Amino acid sequence: MHAHPPALRVVVADDSVLLREGLVRLFDEAGFDTVGAYGDADALLTDVGELRPDVVVLDVRMPPTFRDEGVRAAVRLRSEHPGVGVLLLSQYVEGTYAQELLAAGEGGVGYLLKDRVASLDELQDAITRVADGGTVLDPQVVRELLVRRTDPLESLTPRESEVLQLMAEGRTNAGIASRLVIGVGAVEKNVTAIFQKLGLEDSGNDHRRVLAVLAFLQH
Repeated sequence: MHAHPPALRVVVADDSVLLREGLVRLFDEAGFDTVGAYGDADALLTDVGELRPDVVVLDVRMPPTFRDEGVRAAVRLRSEHPGVGVLLLSQYVEGTYAQELLAAGEGGVGYLLKDRVASLDELQDAITRVADGGTVLDPQVVRELLVRRTDPLESLTPRESEVLQLMAEGRTNAGIASRLVIGVGAVEKNVTAIFQKLGLEDSGNDHRRVLAVLAFLQH
């Protein structure tokens, strides 16, 4: 008589109580052993060494800022506990850290979009593959990461490039408007577009100007 292999040990982290509890039930029904369920990434990181999971399933945006806590926790998990598989399950593609997560080229990583998981079997299969050292990526995630690998400065319009060059000269929006003989509102629209295209939408305005100029100078 053959002994059954031990059940996969899974930990879930998602700030939505409904989704978290739903996933725990699904995993139990799938025959996984859910050894922890968390509403934020910090508590998970504190306990993961003790829990010894095979796979951690993480939402990308969790408390306190709801930006990229989950994917940053995933990067940390991979460096501190390299044997633990990580499956990101999110509504969003968070490109910067996702690239870092995948850049090592090691398996045991997955990134699926919640709205595009077609069946419970698909999710169960993804967890099993990640636990086995495989890589599971939603095609949408792959597309967005490939776009980010191209030079974002190349996506700027000629006008946005002009505005960025004048920002690099240290000019204010009013100074740029005067130089280009356009309204300050038009400059602000261009500056906002530049921030978005360079992926700088999450921090303070002054800080973003510095980062945008650095991107221009590096180019």
